[in-house]
Amino acid sequence: MQDNRIAPPARIQQNILALGERRLLNWLCAHMPAWVKPDLLTGLGMIGAVLIFAGYATSLLNEDWLWLCMPGYLLHWFGDSMDGSLARFRHIERPRYGYFLDHSCDGLATFLILLGIGVSPYVRLEVSLIALVGYLLMCIHAFLAVRVLGEMRLSYLSAGPTELRLVLISLTFAMLIFGDKQRDMDAITSFDWFVGSVGVILIGLFVVQTIKSARRLARIEPPK
Repeated sequence: MQDNRIAPPARIQQNILALGERRLLNWLCAHMPAWVKPDLLTGLGMIGAVLIFAGYATSLLNEDWLWLCMPGYLLHWFGDSMDGSLARFRHIERPRYGYFLDHSCDGLATFLILLGIGVSPYVRLEVSLIALVGYLLMCIHAFLAVRVLGEMRLSYLSAGPTELRLVLISLTFAMLIFGDKQRDMDAITSFDWFVGSVGVILIGLFVVQTIKSARRLARIEPPK
């Protein structure tokens, strides 16, 4: 009989909050009711992403709708961080299924979040799409690294998904306090500069990491 099991890639996570977050996730896993399954948590994470999108999009009507993003970010963090953690804690991993579903949902969730930011009255859509391109390029690098290096890198520059969510939450609070939903859309605001800069940093990081990985692979597989 063919063995369809595959070895999971080495997980590399060196973000600032990694240690404290891991302790919290382990505690939550140990106290999670038996009826809570990883797929349910994945679904909760996606509901959180939809809430975030709705909060940004409806801020066109009233800036107070931005408050909807806050529980959205919390729910998204909880579902996205706990689904794989719970599967590993209970030793019920499905490596290929989990990998495929988790990262597919991550891509869709990030698209919803950045689309929401782009259709809000605070950030230009084309600027938000630059950040989306940067994120997708980093995803491409991470997925290629799994295939050619056997590594799943979950953080870069000492930051990972949790730190990025905290940045976006801070951005949302800044929109509530300093934002002008009647802004002149022909003008470039500080929110545009911030989101655009994040996108440019991600694109630059993709270039740097691609060069580093290519050099590493060249040493592993020297020319014949």
